[in-house]
Amino acid sequence: MSESEKSRPVPRPGVLEAPLYVAGRHEIEGIDHPIVLSANENPLGPSRSAIAAYRKAADELHRYPDGGAEALRRALGIRFGCQPERIVCGAGSDELIQLLIRAYAGPGDEVLHSAHGFVMYPIAATAAGATPVAAPEQALTTDVDALLARANERTKLVFLANPNNPTGTYLPRDELIRLRAGLPDRTILVIDAAYAEYVGRNDYTAGVDLVESHPNVVMTRTFSKIFGLAALRLGWCYCPQHIADAINRLRGPFNISVPAQAAGLAAIDDTAHLATGRAHNDKWLPWLTESLADLGISTTPSVGNFVLARFDSEQGAEEAYALLESRGVLVRRMGGYGLADSLRITVGLESELVAVVDALADFKASP
Repeated sequence: MSESEKSRPVPRPGVLEAPLYVAGRHEIEGIDHPIVLSANENPLGPSRSAIAAYRKAADELHRYPDGGAEALRRALGIRFGCQPERIVCGAGSDELIQLLIRAYAGPGDEVLHSAHGFVMYPIAATAAGATPVAAPEQALTTDVDALLARANERTKLVFLANPNNPTGTYLPRDELIRLRAGLPDRTILVIDAAYAEYVGRNDYTAGVDLVESHPNVVMTRTFSKIFGLAALRLGWCYCPQHIADAINRLRGPFNISVPAQAAGLAAIDDTAHLATGRAHNDKWLPWLTESLADLGISTTPSVGNFVLARFDSEQGAEEAYALLESRGVLVRRMGGYGLADSLRITVGLESELVAVVDALADFKASP
């Protein structure tokens, strides 16, 4: 270490060890309007009423936001059957994940997650000085027994993305109940239900019922996916009152902007737009899955708005990615998730999905 390095301020343990999050790409040099299927965004965009509410909020940009997001929390409570006083809103569910870890974990503590779960869990844990622990999966699905085998007195939080990103697989309600029952009472189970609105399975729960019946369960949700408001950074969590109190003491007093709150309220009310987004996914998710299978490209059984396409090797995935990029199509590499032989493809518009399948057909036909 140089003398200048010795004399400058040093971040607390974990900060410089935390890897930087790498987002899905949205631009290709030389192409004005690429097909973007890299970030699991809603291809139909946001509700028109949400856009109108956002624009109307421009007249009030000199005013501070409602620090408690009172109207938004009341609307969320009505829409999802939650108690508003136990809802905390955040700048995307990413902020809430970080706040939960900051509140309950630090040096000497562990944060448990599945091996191919959302990468923000280990990133945020490391940044807080805690140790992330990855449990192996079965058939790219969270394994409850593997999680429980790694839980101990140092485990402060267990993160479960359900459905999981990037695999698209999910655990049924009975398995969530079994997981919660096997954890220590002082360990928090966080159910990350970012893609809940896309799931139509009878045995699925987003987690509201578990939060209601247990003092150590939290559910996180987002407006970034089916609601189409990714640019506004708006999320929320439902939790026991004592956890809500802790998070509220850490979050910024005005962490949700006026336009974001206004657009979120309008989006909740536009149930027709939500239904249209779900119907689009219900049609084109199986089409994409079957079309890839016809090409000999396997996928996991996704219940989200994306598929995880598996190739013969890491090289095969990279070559497929390069061909798609050359055709103006952006998907997501999965090396950061330990799945270097895979690409994640968002369910886009019909023309976009046809372009993906046509490009991959040429890829498979090439020598």
